[in-house]
Amino acid sequence: MKIRTKSSIIRHIPVIHGGKNPLIKSDVIDFSSNITPIGVPKSVKTILKKNLDNIQRYPDFNSSEVISSLTKYTKLDKAYLLVGNGAIEIIYNFCFAFLSKNTKVLIPIPTFQEYETAAKLNDCKVSYFKTINLSENLDLFLLKIPKQGCVFLCNPNNPTGKLLSKNQLLLIIKTAKKLSSIVFVDECFIEIVPDSDQSVISYVKKYNNLFVLRSLTKSFGLPGIRIGYAAASKQIIEILQKIKIPWSVNSLAQDAANTVLKNKLHLKKSNLVIKKELNYLINSISKLDGFDCYDSSTNFILIKTKHNSTKLQQKLLKHKILIRDCKNFRGLDDHHIRIAVKSHKDNLKLIRTLERIA
Repeated sequence: MKIRTKSSIIRHIPVIHGGKNPLIKSDVIDFSSNITPIGVPKSVKTILKKNLDNIQRYPDFNSSEVISSLTKYTKLDKAYLLVGNGAIEIIYNFCFAFLSKNTKVLIPIPTFQEYETAAKLNDCKVSYFKTINLSENLDLFLLKIPKQGCVFLCNPNNPTGKLLSKNQLLLIIKTAKKLSSIVFVDECFIEIVPDSDQSVISYVKKYNNLFVLRSLTKSFGLPGIRIGYAAASKQIIEILQKIKIPWSVNSLAQDAANTVLKNKLHLKKSNLVIKKELNYLINSISKLDGFDCYDSSTNFILIKTKHNSTKLQQKLLKHKILIRDCKNFRGLDDHHIRIAVKSHKDNLKLIRTLERIA
């Protein structure tokens, strides 16, 4: 018997991400994963230990308490909010619900690859707009927005760290609305942009073509928990609620979310470290021969280097340092790496190691 499946699945190639895998020893400093440098709040570990027995019961089907916490956190009514098993689940559900082979998708590159992958699994026609800094090419980008299509934006962008202003985003949203296109804005890093507030999450009440994605992973150090959320028009949220996998958000993830959403002090502490260490890393690495840092607004830095990115990653791994090889980002090549902002002690080790081996 021949097993049959969709042609889009046959063509599908899973995305390679940063982050340590089981083959990498636990004592390796992970600069490849863009998580807050101050780690998970202690209150999360406390609540998880306290509620461990809850794994004997099914989790709240609707993540009701998390939604309630999010209404206070975002100042949006619950009808505008959706909780998911990480931002990735929401991306794939969004594409499944609203994109098809007739949908034209516009993606500026380089950027987070899962938008492209999820869109192609639904047979979309994807076009790319290559730019390191979309702010500098915004007028041309506006002309490329398709009719009855979808635009994916990551703000601040991964891996470049570039941030579009609220006014620039609203211009894109308004232009797309006239063309009956949806604008998907990934704000997974927006809360760890020091001294700035360019979020458009409040505008989902005004623009029914706006979809905003958020994650608790980056801001609060919860990659292993898997919980994210989205904000959009009531109609969009209602549709996505219909297709959600039952019980996709486990009880411990819900407990963690409820805890961190009440802890805005954690974000303030995180942003103080990011602001200081981001400047330190950019200034220090830029002095090294063969390394050029792109300006970043958040907790990671894209670096162009004369060295082969894969070989450099392997060299650093021997010194128990893991960086992100960016050669698989569409629009970049094997002379680009990305590093996350870590503690000063870790950042200092990275700099001293690069000075020795590069």
